[in-house]
Amino acid sequence: MSVTSPPSLKHVFDLHVDVGTPIDIGPLGRGRRRSVPIVGGTFEGSGVSGTILGGADHQIVRDDDVVEIEARYTLRTGAGALIGVHSAGMRHAPAEVIKRLAAGEAVDPTQVYFRTAITFETSAPELAWLMRSIFLGVGTRHPNEVVMRVWRVG
Repeated sequence: MSVTSPPSLKHVFDLHVDVGTPIDIGPLGRGRRRSVPIVGGTFEGSGVSGTILGGADHQIVRDDDVVEIEARYTLRTGAGALIGVHSAGMRHAPAEVIKRLAAGEAVDPTQVYFRTAITFETSAPELAWLMRSIFLGVGTRHPNEVVMRVWRVG
């Protein structure tokens, strides 16, 4: 790859993140703070799979309906290795789509921009490759679940 070539993407795994009811902390100078509990789920792909143990997505809902995302949660592989996840990004959509999402309705995922930059931490030697690259997540929000497809940026 030359310096001017765009990076490649390699699919790593899909996360099916079970989320709880958002906790509205209240208005701040730049929007509303809320915390969304991550209560479980699963992940699978590229030779690694397992369960999501839990965590939270700490969000700022800005006045322009952009949601700033910062999620931290923990994965456990089928072999028992633990992986810390930090995912930071944003989600936005037209106002009518946001209203439907807030009402718990399913929406066409192509109408929602949902992207995150993801980093991982693990002490498992066989998973050290997760700490040597940048990862991109593309999400879909469902009423009680977020599906996040994760790619390694090459």
